[in-house]
Amino acid sequence: MTLVNTIELAHLPNVAVHVALFNDVANASHLRSQLLQGNPDYEYAFLDVTTILSTTHVLSAVFRAVNDALHNRLKSRNVHSEVVFCLSPNNNIAESFRRFGIQDTTRALLAVKITSSTPSPSSDSASTPPFPTISSQDISAHLTANVQGTPLPFTDAAIAPFTDLARVRKIYKLDAVAPSARGMNPKKGQKAQQHQPVNGVAGEAKGDEREHMEASVLGMMALRGS
Repeated sequence: MTLVNTIELAHLPNVAVHVALFNDVANASHLRSQLLQGNPDYEYAFLDVTTILSTTHVLSAVFRAVNDALHNRLKSRNVHSEVVFCLSPNNNIAESFRRFGIQDTTRALLAVKITSSTPSPSSDSASTPPFPTISSQDISAHLTANVQGTPLPFTDAAIAPFTDLARVRKIYKLDAVAPSARGMNPKKGQKAQQHQPVNGVAGEAKGDEREHMEASVLGMMALRGS
């Protein structure tokens, strides 16, 4: 079965976010065609992982999309398309789908499904969000049957190898952000001292760069349209 992480976001009661990560996806063109045709069975936010920095990057877009849906502020067709749009640093919806959404060539894929949590017997039905109530087991079964790919855990470590950092910098116009994190001295324009492996762990410099980028990206996402 597909590895589906079910997450409840703070300040959004009775909303469940189901996320699954896949590598080596062989049928991205089919999945994209189902989205374009409006097939309700494929109502997900399908994201190309090459433009995703972390789990926080994704969940920040989900939080804003759900919040906008609950307050009737959607700018796109539904809450799932809004997740894709909310990743964008600008208000161009078509561009956001080209940059962050599934493409025919996508190999690393995130599938996000937003539902209402199963209400408890004592809960007020009037407070139930306007999303379908679907179990994580049913979502997992549907993705397993329809996504031809290798499931991976939804973690920062699993996402990191697929991220195209150069492309993310270009999309969010980060070339002037935190040059020291990319190995340059911002004052002298010279090579900064390279990070050495600590306790046998290499790649600290790249981790620093990713953290700087994530902070800038989340700020842009929050400010867009505010």
